[in-house]
This record gives sequence, C-alpha cells and structure tokens, in this order.
Amino acid sequence: MPNPPSILTIAGSDSGGGAGIQADLKTVAMLGGYGLSVITALTAQNSMGVTGIEAPPAAFAALQLTTVLEDFEVAAAKTGMLFSASIIEALAERLVGKKFPLVVDPVCVSQSGHRLMQEDAVQALRERMLPLADLLTPNRPEAELLTGIKISGEGDLREAAARLHGMGAGAVLIKGGHFDESELGQGRMADWLFVPDQEPRVLEQPRVRTENTHGTGCTLSAAIATGLGHGLSLGESIALAQEYLNLALRTGFAPGRGCGPVNHSAPLQQALRGGVAGGVLARLAELMAGQCA
Repeated sequence: MPNPPSILTIAGSDSGGGAGIQADLKTVAMLGGYGLSVITALTAQNSMGVTGIEAPPAAFAALQLTTVLEDFEVAAAKTGMLFSASIIEALAERLVGKKFPLVVDPVCVSQSGHRLMQEDAVQALRERMLPLADLLTPNRPEAELLTGIKISGEGDLREAAARLHGMGAGAVLIKGGHFDESELGQGRMADWLFVPDQEPRVLEQPRVRTENTHGTGCTLSAAIATGLGHGLSLGESIALAQEYLNLALRTGFAPGRGCGPVNHSAPLQQALRGGVAGGVLARLAELMAGQCA
C-alpha cells in the first residue's frame, strides 16, 4: 500500500488543542496525510486566551526542520506562528531550494487578541518567508499589517494582493472571515484568490453563524497543504479546504468556557452516520482509496 503524503506543519503549540500544531495535525490526519511538525513556540493557552509563550532557540527550531527533511519526503508544508525574527531567519535558510509547495499562514495575533509575533518578526516575515510562499493566506488584519493598506473595498484587496506579490509571495488568498455581510457588496462568506496574471477569483462558501471559530486559519492552511500534498491543483486544494472548514464550523463545539474550536473530526462523524461528505471531499475519498488499493 502506498504511503500517505507527508505534510509538514511549522507552527506553535496550542495547549488548548484547537489551533496551531494540534489543529494542523488533526486536519492532516483527517484528510489522509501523515503529519510532521516543527514546533516554533509553546503557548499556555485555553479557550479563554493565551497566558504565556515560550519559544525554543532559533537553532533548535532549525534543527527540528533539518532533521525532518533529512528523513522524510515532504509532499507539502505550511507555516503558522513563527514568533521571532531569529526563528524565521533560521527556518528560511533551510527552506530555500525546497522541492515542495509551501503555504504560509502569517499568524500574528490570537483570536483572543494576544500578540503571537514579536515586533521585529513582521519585517523578517516579509523579507524572508513571503518569497518562499507558494500560497499566502492572510486574513484581513494580517493583510493590512503586512501591506500597510486599510482594506475597505475591492480596490484595496487588489492593491494589497499586488503588494504581497511584490514582496515575493506566489498566489495570495485573502480570507473573508473578518469582513461583515454588508462590506464589498458580498452579503456572504467569500475568500479572494489572487494569482499573478489572472483575474481575482471570489471563492464563496455559506456563512456559518457560530462562536466556535478557534483555529479556523490554521485548519484552512493545513487543509490546503494536504490537498497540494495529494497532488491536487491549487484551486482544488482551496476548494477542498473550504468545504472541510465549512463542515467543521457547522459542527463546532465548546469544550471550555470560551470560544470553542471547529470540529476537525466532522467528516469521520458524518461518514459513521452514513452521510455524504460532498463533492470535493468525495474527490479526496477517491484519492485515499487509491492509496489503499
């Protein structure tokens, strides 16, 4: 039986289990990949917020990455919380010349408002990590922070994406979760995909009204990376990730007293109940069936 694709996540640990490395590995496993990890920071975190952060020395973060790459054939990778300029620089040195697609999720602030990146790390992210990104997945505040543009309309979206391309990023997916229904004339949930020399694509999903949204960005980027690792195109990978996240949001729950996580096990629970996962997830099921043949 062929091995599942090895998907690498380079991110921080969430002791509350809903975001970061924990969310990434749950997502990778649920979508048929084999998860590898490089931990860039430990957070003391629960559903109420982040109470502390401890980061390893940059050399040790880089050693994790070197050790993983020496043994495993990585099919795709993603980054999340990178915390410091020194960690970004050490990791970037080892990612230059990579032979796999890299999804960069520029995590800067937790959902509870706690800063997850040191001040000097933002410029290092722009200069060292964005040029390595095959896909960059900022939400609205992250796109504004990286570009200095206040995004309030489609023209601003286009300008922000152009600036991010200019920094070296490949495709850019600006996520729509931080836009309300009255903005941009959407009245719906949409992400915007910008690929150089192509017209922007508006990628819609039904808006899910829930407070259990912890780990959405981590989950989406990990799902995209897993799709790419399976050999899907960028468009197919994003569609797979959107559908998976939408299902996980619709079935989210609150294990603590604060904002709960998305339900990473939703496709398995649906399958056990005899439900139909949907077109894109059915496509993934075909890929996984081929692995087991």
